[in-house]
Amino acid sequence: MNLFSTYKTIFLLLVSIISFSSCKQKEEQKKPNFLFVLVDDQPFDALESSGRYPFLKTPNMQRLQDEGAIFENFYVTQSICSPSRASFLTGTYPHIHGVNQNNKHVDPDWETYQPYNAHLQKAGYQTAHVGKIHMAHYRNEKHIRPGFDYWYSFIGQGDYFDPKVNDNGKEYQEKGYITDILTDKAVNWLKEKRDANKPFSLNLWHKAVHENHSPAPRHNKIFKEDSLPTPPYDTHLENFAGKPEWQRIKAWDSKWKEYVHSDTLAPKPWPIKGYKFKSLLETLLAVDESLGKVLQTLEEIGELENTVIIYSSDNGYFMGEHGYWDKRIAYENSMKIPMLIRYPKKIKSGTVINQYALNIDLAPTILELAGVEKPNYMQGESMVNILDESKEHEDWRKSFMFEYYVDDAYPYAGPNMLALRAGKYKLVDAFLENDIDELYDLEKDPGEMHNLINDANYDVVEKELRQELEKLKLKYKYNTDRDWWLRSQVPTKKDKES
Repeated sequence: MNLFSTYKTIFLLLVSIISFSSCKQKEEQKKPNFLFVLVDDQPFDALESSGRYPFLKTPNMQRLQDEGAIFENFYVTQSICSPSRASFLTGTYPHIHGVNQNNKHVDPDWETYQPYNAHLQKAGYQTAHVGKIHMAHYRNEKHIRPGFDYWYSFIGQGDYFDPKVNDNGKEYQEKGYITDILTDKAVNWLKEKRDANKPFSLNLWHKAVHENHSPAPRHNKIFKEDSLPTPPYDTHLENFAGKPEWQRIKAWDSKWKEYVHSDTLAPKPWPIKGYKFKSLLETLLAVDESLGKVLQTLEEIGELENTVIIYSSDNGYFMGEHGYWDKRIAYENSMKIPMLIRYPKKIKSGTVINQYALNIDLAPTILELAGVEKPNYMQGESMVNILDESKEHEDWRKSFMFEYYVDDAYPYAGPNMLALRAGKYKLVDAFLENDIDELYDLEKDPGEMHNLINDANYDVVEKELRQELEKLKLKYKYNTDRDWWLRSQVPTKKDKES
């Protein structure tokens, strides 16, 4: 080989190395995409990995868990649809963003508390919302919320079959099953409608598995022959001895004539008559299939490894625990939700996160991953650091506050309340002068069956918990005199017309 050939070879090698290095650097600097799949009313343990329902198989949820992270202690700040969804978007507590119940005319103040997707838009992201929003049900032509380039949704709860929808401002009736329809719209947007030169943020927010639980026809009664296991810790044997009076009333569906004041009140028969919990699980199967189709689409378009995939629920759900259905109140089954996140660039396969995390933490997390500064109004904290199991997390939260406000649709659900979760303890203050509060040691009593509020051995613990709750009320600017009390009244004729 002559000298010229040698120099030429070296030159080409250097160019190749520089080019490879440049490509690698660009790949590393590429902004991540976001896919946020949100289900309605999925219990935290309605996952294949929990083992609670041996017949329930959710392979695509399991894939997220195996290839990413599962949060063992992820909670909502209020356990009903509208407030929780607004908290996910704004990163603030319900008493701040103003949506404190499933009211028919209330939205957050979108200008003051902009949703995270609006901040992503400003940073060059293309954004889309496909699915349930469940706020301000009388929006009509104003139905599209700010910060989305593409909008496909419906008013209120929507319908499982042949739903009326709003497709970027155009209203019409679709044909088919809602979970499948939303999946097809999300897939179509990913493949056909988005700008492939921009990073994206896609919300796929399902109506499922909200009652009345309606499985896809292909899954209807698929679990008919399977036995529904009794709830863990024998919580279906609850008789409310030593517990607040209002809880016994709630357990009997507010039918006062059937309610008997007695510390020996018999538990409800199991399974609870009238509530078809197996149909909820059957409805979940189409959601898992949906997740699989979207994952396959991301792989086909070459964006799977660069997409932060988030899977969660807007609140928990009672599956017969304590004789209840629904959610709202401050038991773990209501407050706690499933949370799975897959993002190979930041999260090792099989990661298990035990720290307390909240729905208000998601918006700051997404913004940090996107390289966008968290706005001052967001009360949540970015979870990016706790996604790394190898790091110490001593400065992460040790306690948090949960709130509930009586909503006119379900007045029997319980009184206004604040709850504190701190370490192994939970304190629930219902602001009632003629009833007792609640205190549980969840290490000894994970089913929350034994109220310790009148146990003198826990007086010091109770005092410390109340002091901690006062600190959090100050930190999160909890104030029941805010104007949202006025905004959450029954909608007027003008509200309905607008």
